[in-house]
Amino acid sequence: MAQYKVPVLPGDGIGPEIIVEGKKVIDAAGEKFGFDVDWIEYPHGADHYLETGELISEDSLKELSNYEAIYLGSIGDDRIEPGVLEKGILLAARFYFDQYINLRPIKLLEGVWCPIKDKTPKDVDFVVVRENTEDFYIGIGGRAKTGMSKDLLEVNRTLYNAKFGLDIETDSEEIAYQIGMISKEGTQRVMNYSFDLAETREKHVSSVDKANVLSDIYGFWREEFNTIAANHPDVKTDFNFVDAITMWFVKNPEWFDVVVTPNMFGDIITDLGAMVQGGLGLAPGGNINPNGTSMFEPIHGSAPKYKGQNKVNPIATIWAGAMLIEQLGEKEAADSIVSAIEKNILEAKVQTYDMGGSNGTSDVGDDIARILLEQ
Repeated sequence: MAQYKVPVLPGDGIGPEIIVEGKKVIDAAGEKFGFDVDWIEYPHGADHYLETGELISEDSLKELSNYEAIYLGSIGDDRIEPGVLEKGILLAARFYFDQYINLRPIKLLEGVWCPIKDKTPKDVDFVVVRENTEDFYIGIGGRAKTGMSKDLLEVNRTLYNAKFGLDIETDSEEIAYQIGMISKEGTQRVMNYSFDLAETREKHVSSVDKANVLSDIYGFWREEFNTIAANHPDVKTDFNFVDAITMWFVKNPEWFDVVVTPNMFGDIITDLGAMVQGGLGLAPGGNINPNGTSMFEPIHGSAPKYKGQNKVNPIATIWAGAMLIEQLGEKEAADSIVSAIEKNILEAKVQTYDMGGSNGTSDVGDDIARILLEQ
């Protein structure tokens, strides 16, 4: 029997409740397909931070780097200022483990209502590959006013006085700035991943950018896309401005197979994708380093107001667990979990409130585990 050790960060709010159901279903899959998971729980989250002042230490990250995959519930708590936990734990982990792929399946399951009229599961089945470590999320930025540097003062004058014909009194003005950066290595590796993935699917990669306005950074993105595309002559390609792709996601989701996008745009369009596939409660995600430590989680938040109520939908977390064990090499078991999720939805007997039912979180986990074992 194959043995896996998987660290678990249940996190905050509803995180501990939904992660229990994910573990339950994976354990059932292990029973059926002949593998065993040793779950190793870590405390990092709001309670741990309030008790100790620690977000996640270098020692903890180093220890976690010994594992191939991490299972995460959710991060975020109303008692702590927004961004503290998210940056100090989530982003810290993504950067430490160099999880340069954010993988988001946008798949409408049978039995799920789609908000787009007349669209069915055959129309909504694509994957968004979001670059996860660069772009405007690198953390370089700030504000400046009286006493700003000479160089920054000149930028301010050039931007406002010359470009817009405004007479700015620089000793009383304040500016805010954020710098986006992408690298050749970072861009090429996410595109290589996307094209390799497309080779296993429908052989179609769609690129997202805003090169018509942000021509330096995203013009470079386009150049690198063409370079990688030349190595995959059998893969169809197209370019999409980010504003346009939001329209096509809604009007013609069937056009897409693999969508590759810079970090910020990917953050936005994957939430739209979640709505297209039926809602946040059905949306899993993976932060992946193909040669290192990856982390799998539902894409929704911690929903503190529902904490401890056994109310929320665990399907996104269970689906993220399927992605996790597929990363470990258990593809047949992963496919069986997704099939069990779909059957649970089609039967419509055990569902949470957001799916029109009255059952609890644990009821749904129990039912999916039962279906899995009976399939």
